[in-house]
Amino acid sequence: NRSRPRVVPTPTPAPTPIVVDGYEDDVDDEPVVTDPARRRPTLQGDQRPGSPNASPTPPAGEDEVIRVETNLVTLPVSVFDRSGRFVGGLTQRDFQIFENGKQQEIGFFQSVEQPFTVILMIDVSPSTAFQIADIQNAAIAFTEQLRPEDRVMVVAFDQRARVLTRPTNNRAEIARAIRQADEGNGTSLYSAIDQMLNREFKMIEGRKAIVLFSDGVDTTSGRRSTFESTLRDAEETDVLIYSIRYNTFRDYGARNGGGVYNPRPRQRRGGWADILGAIITGGNVSIGGNTGAAGTSPEEYARGKQYMEALSRNSGGRSFEADTLVDLDSAYRGIAEELRRQYSVGYYPESQGQAGERRQLRVRVLRPNLVVRAKTSYIVGAGDPSYAGN
Repeated sequence: NRSRPRVVPTPTPAPTPIVVDGYEDDVDDEPVVTDPARRRPTLQGDQRPGSPNASPTPPAGEDEVIRVETNLVTLPVSVFDRSGRFVGGLTQRDFQIFENGKQQEIGFFQSVEQPFTVILMIDVSPSTAFQIADIQNAAIAFTEQLRPEDRVMVVAFDQRARVLTRPTNNRAEIARAIRQADEGNGTSLYSAIDQMLNREFKMIEGRKAIVLFSDGVDTTSGRRSTFESTLRDAEETDVLIYSIRYNTFRDYGARNGGGVYNPRPRQRRGGWADILGAIITGGNVSIGGNTGAAGTSPEEYARGKQYMEALSRNSGGRSFEADTLVDLDSAYRGIAEELRRQYSVGYYPESQGQAGERRQLRVRVLRPNLVVRAKTSYIVGAGDPSYAGN
């Protein structure tokens, strides 16, 4: 998994690190690891940092099973030029990593271009009923931007989450599943996110992402899944989350008399240029005018907007806003390109830190006129090697 800051168990360092030059953007090359060990270890069983005993030496030809002493924090990094094109061919020497403002020595570098699995999460709660056809069309359009080997899992959620198809690269099956996403009752957005991050994705290997279509409002999640707990999960996860928040306020207010209907006319702005301009300058994306609050109260929908932006930010993904989803095709292409072409950069923290501690991250590229997208923080784990920072 290369889709978040995470910790990779590594061999006990040899006395003198050897700095190995980076390489051009070639996915067939081995990753550059500045630890001088022959290869990264394959762990068996429940290894933990500081385990007192190493496993027995395996027979010749098998990977070594060795004691873990240090923790490598890795994170995915995307680099674009000012026109939004992915920049390949960068090497380890082009990057700098800072943790809590202090520069770190890069201990791992790899250029990654691999298939991924994406969960399409489609909000089918009552507030989205007036836009369900647009939502379905947009979701299908996104799948058409993916490569044949990329897999898609379709999930519709209202009061509960329903898996409409398991991960597959059969586009016809995916389209049929998306068309089955019909209106339901209630909105358990937090519970659905909790289920995807902590249950469904744990059964999926490889690089992973969520594309979430919703207005951001939650009305029926239980106490176990909350605004705060799921944002924390997003910060700890190895899943990139791309949220697309659409404005249900206008339709809800106009047709049901609920909320506060805003009569200002929609003002369509440019498609690709405006979307891409906001993406490459690090901002969120707004499509069309008048993206005000929606639904039964302005407060609920302001909170929904805040939630979806934070969900994407905490995971290292992007957030989008739209009056309609018609102009998002170009954004989908950008998302798909970002997911399949990234750099993976890692370092060894100088201190282990306390479980639950949040650490700030910053990645720089030492070339002019380039835009870097990477996660900005991670949370030190609590004894689980799969947690970021553990």
